[in-house]
Amino acid sequence: MFKVAVIGCGRISNSKYFPSLSQIENVEIAYACDVILANAEKAKEDFPSIKKVVSDYKVCLNDPEVDAVCVCTPNSLHYTVTMDALRAGKHVFCEKPITINYPLSKEMAEEAEKQGKMLNIGVCNRHNKSVEMLREWVENGKFGNMYHVYCNFRCFRNIPGLGGAFTTKSKSGGGVLIDWGIHFLDLILYVLGGAKLKTVSANAYSEMAKDLKAYKYESMWAEETANFETGVNDVDDFISGYVRTDKANISFNGAWAQNVNKNEMYIDFLGDKGGARLDYGGKFTFWNGADLSEEKPEYDIPDMYEKELVEFIKSIESGVKDKNHIDYVLESMKLLDALYESAEKNKEITL
Repeated sequence: MFKVAVIGCGRISNSKYFPSLSQIENVEIAYACDVILANAEKAKEDFPSIKKVVSDYKVCLNDPEVDAVCVCTPNSLHYTVTMDALRAGKHVFCEKPITINYPLSKEMAEEAEKQGKMLNIGVCNRHNKSVEMLREWVENGKFGNMYHVYCNFRCFRNIPGLGGAFTTKSKSGGGVLIDWGIHFLDLILYVLGGAKLKTVSANAYSEMAKDLKAYKYESMWAEETANFETGVNDVDDFISGYVRTDKANISFNGAWAQNVNKNEMYIDFLGDKGGARLDYGGKFTFWNGADLSEEKPEYDIPDMYEKELVEFIKSIESGVKDKNHIDYVLESMKLLDALYESAEKNKEITL
C-alpha cells in the first residue's frame, strides 16, 4: 500500500486531491494535515478513508510509513514544506506554482536531485488529453511551422480571496499571472516541445480593487479567505505580455478582473499549414489551411488531476521522471519571474 500525506486542507485539496487519491487503487491517505485542525477534521468527514488528522506537518514527515506528501499549502509555504519533506526522505507532489519565485524553485529541484526523490509539480494540463494531442500534432507537423501562440485568460470580476493570501504578494508571489497564467504558459511551452526563452516584455496592473471595501463582484473563489477590512492587495489583476522563444512566439492577456463582462479562456496555436483554438479545460478545433476544412476530434478527457497523481506514483516506482517533474517545469517558473521583472522595470528582459 502506497501511503500519502496531504499537507494543506483548503479548496484545492478538497475539490481535487482528496477525491483523486481516494479513487486510486493501492493508495492510502495516511494523513490530512492543516494548521487549522478543524479543516483536516472536516476533510476526514468528507473522505472517511483518511486515516489520521494532524495540525503539524512534521508529524507526517516523521512517520516512516509515509511514502510521499502532497503539498497544497499557500504558495509561500511550498518551499519550506517541500524542502523539509525531501530532507525527511519523502517524495513530493507540490501544487503549482513551484514557489513564489524562480531561485527558490531551482533550489527545490537541486534538493530533490540531492536526496534522490521525485518532486512533481501540479501543472495538471500536461495530462489533459487535448493538450497531449496538440503536442503530438505539432510534433507530427500537422501545423507546419508553428510561428505564434496567443492566449486569453480574462474574467469579469473574479479576484479570489480579496485581501487574503491570494492578493498578498509575500504569500502568493503575484496575482493573476502566477495563479492562472502559470497554467496557460506552462501548457504552451509543453505543447511547443520545450521551447527555450529568449526575451520577454510585460505590463502588469492592479486597478480593480484599489479600495477593497468598494470592490464589487458577483462571485469570489475562496471568499472565506477574504479580508476586506485590514487585508492587502498588492498583486496584479491584469497582465499582458509578449514572449520570444526559439520556436513560436507567445502573446497573452490575463485578467482576474476587468470592466468587460466577458469570460475568455482559450489558446490559439497558429501554424502555416493549420491552426487550432483550445478552449481551456475542454477540447480544440483545428482548421486546415490547405482545404479550409474544420476538424473537431472526438475523444474523452479523463480527470487530469487523478491522472497526474497516478503518473507521479508510477514514476516513484519506476524511477523515471514524469513530464510533471520539476526539472521540466522550471522553464515556466523562469518565464513568470522574467515577466514580473519586465513589468516592474518597464523594459524588455533578455534571458
